[in-house]
Amino acid sequence: MPIRNTTERWGGVSISIHWLTVLMVFALVVVGFVMQELPNSPTKIDVYAMHKSFGLTVLALTLLRLLWRLFAGTPAPVPGTPRWQSAVAQATHGALYVILLAMPLSGWLYNSASGFPLKWFGLFGLPKLSGYDPEVKAFALAMHEWLFIALLVIVVAHAAAALKHHYFDRDATLSRMSPGLKPPADAP
Repeated sequence: MPIRNTTERWGGVSISIHWLTVLMVFALVVVGFVMQELPNSPTKIDVYAMHKSFGLTVLALTLLRLLWRLFAGTPAPVPGTPRWQSAVAQATHGALYVILLAMPLSGWLYNSASGFPLKWFGLFGLPKLSGYDPEVKAFALAMHEWLFIALLVIVVAHAAAALKHHYFDRDATLSRMSPGLKPPADAP
């Protein structure tokens, strides 16, 4: 598999960032739900710190992926893909990138407006985006929650579309981003 994207498929860097982001987002969701149920304790503080660090990692991975896209380009649509499907795919990818940037930033803003420090895995601190402010805190929390719902909807649609392409359209869309997955034998 080439490192860089080609006109036919995603390269190793894009695939690695994609699946690492998927794992990080899944971990964020699990940790996000678990931390809400924990009683106030040092463990809860540690779990919140982990959630924040994972979120900052997703922010960095998304920025890296966008820079890589600028450098390495993107594959052309699978042959035979209708123009409207390509447009929907581009809009979906754009929405995913916006959410994967906005969600960690809303969490960072919430953390800042709550008056808490922000450290990435305890290694270094990040600047506050706001001073303590209950109104900004409430706004940032609402944004974080709404962005989560939007992310959930778009990720489900994205995954469903990839599965539709693989099992019903029988094309190479899914296999281009999935290492080891061969396109259907009758794929165009």
